[in-house]
Amino acid sequence: MTIVFACIAPHGAEVIPELAGGSLEAFAETRKAMEELAKRIRRQEPETIIIATPHSLRLEATIGVITTEFTEGSLENEGESVKLKCACDRSLAREILENAKKSKLPAVGANFGASEGPASCMPMDWGTLIPLWFLAGQNSTTKALIVTPSREIPLQSLVQFGHVIAKTAEDTHKRVAFVASADQGHAHRADCLYGFHQASRKYDEIVKQAVKENNLKPLFELSPQFIDDAKPDSLWQLAILQGILEATPMKSELLSYQVPTYYGMLCAVFSP
Repeated sequence: MTIVFACIAPHGAEVIPELAGGSLEAFAETRKAMEELAKRIRRQEPETIIIATPHSLRLEATIGVITTEFTEGSLENEGESVKLKCACDRSLAREILENAKKSKLPAVGANFGASEGPASCMPMDWGTLIPLWFLAGQNSTTKALIVTPSREIPLQSLVQFGHVIAKTAEDTHKRVAFVASADQGHAHRADCLYGFHQASRKYDEIVKQAVKENNLKPLFELSPQFIDDAKPDSLWQLAILQGILEATPMKSELLSYQVPTYYGMLCAVFSP
């Protein structure tokens, strides 16, 4: 087998009902789409979910492949909290890492805490926990594999890393799903963290069109200044996804898009 499912999933905490507080309705459209993603991934019965997150280790000019035995984390909002722990697919992680190095990609394995056993546990960032809350759940036997793209290397290197993931999944005969954990432009409102810039809306429109056309390549032609103005955290995970799509033909479907606060949230599914 190879990649049996892929998706773009946002990671705004309020999409989880327990963390929504007074924003439950504002995030309803995205929450419904995340629930749909969960239904579809369960139909494919993946053994491992590979998730590319922008909020775990930020390794300068280096792709990270997490090789811990477990990953665990929690999130809190307005007095409510959620917690998630997943076993990790160490063997697949090491295969991907070895093949990435053979392809001369700048990749490194990262363990945490202890070399093995329960203490070998990577703290789970919100870019990992929120999608997996829906797509894996608390009692799932599906394993996780966290990868962390770098913003300091050429996007084509991340596309090539996607090729490596797809080929390694095929060689190991595992049923593997890939999740690009990604929020879109972060400058949609003047009164929030990054202020307002019209590039955020334009960037999000380009992403939506790329998904609809099942071709993410136009994103990689955008200027660095435009990307900096738009403030997305999605581009680098989408580059890995593009590599997977080049190796595993899939059909795209845009499930939802909304801007409930200052950043765009998009859900899309890619089916073989």
